[in-house]
This record gives sequence, structure tokens and C-alpha cells, in this order.
Amino acid sequence: MKKLIILSTICIAFVRCTVNEKPQFIGIENIKVLESTSKFVTFTADALFINPNDIGGELQTDDIKVFINDNEMASISTESFDVPAKKEFSIPLKTNIPTDSIFSNKSLGGLIGSLFSKKVKVQYKGDIKYKVLGFSYTYIIDKTEDVKIKF
Repeated sequence: MKKLIILSTICIAFVRCTVNEKPQFIGIENIKVLESTSKFVTFTADALFINPNDIGGELQTDDIKVFINDNEMASISTESFDVPAKKEFSIPLKTNIPTDSIFSNKSLGGLIGSLFSKKVKVQYKGDIKYKVLGFSYTYIIDKTEDVKIKF
């Protein structure tokens, strides 16, 4: 009898925990320069999500590429990130790029423009994967923004 009660409790708890839909990807926000030195420029961004489900899961970035002035400069891969249940959350995306590679643009016009305006075009492009209970979904990331650099 005890085993039947325990089994019933587990089944009811499992049925009540719903996975109605995948977490909603809101977008990439807060692309900015965290720090700039003569050697490196540290860029950060936040990937924003809302999870409407009763259970979490995990998200993992798979080689999100960082492009500066249309040139690939770095890639971001992180450890898997635990998704909280029924919450809005963000995943921090951070990368260090050598300063000399930012301003060694292949096109002379892009280099001169970046030096005078002290702005660079930053693009995050790649995939973030969501996994829960054997189910997975891939979010395609492609966000571009002009960011000002201070030396």
C-alpha cells in the first residue's frame, strides 16, 4: 500500500510539472565595452529569455562568433547554463579581443572610419541550444550594434 501511495505521489507531481513550450528568446541586449586597454577590448552582451514552464532545463552556447567591422574576431563558448523555472533570465556573453586586431580592418575605409568615430560595428552570430527531458531546441542568434570605444 505504501508503495502505491509513493508511486501515485510521484506520478501526480510529474504530471503537474508542465513543459508547455520552449523558453522564449527575447534577444541580445546591452552590447557594450566593459573595458578597453591598449592590449584588449572586452565586449559584453546579455542573451535574454523567459521560461514559462514549471521546470527548468539547460542552455548552452555553441561557438557564438563575434564580428567586429564585418571581420570574425572571436568565438564564445560557455559551460551549460541552468534555466530557472517560471522566470525571466539572461546569459552573459563576454569576450576579449586584441585591440590591434580590431583596427587592422582589411578595408582602409573601415579602419579610418573606426579610428575617427571610435565606434565599431559589433555582431554576435551563432546558436544557443536549450535541452530539457530529452527535448532540445536551437535559437539562432544574429544581432548587430554600433559600439563606442574609449581608450
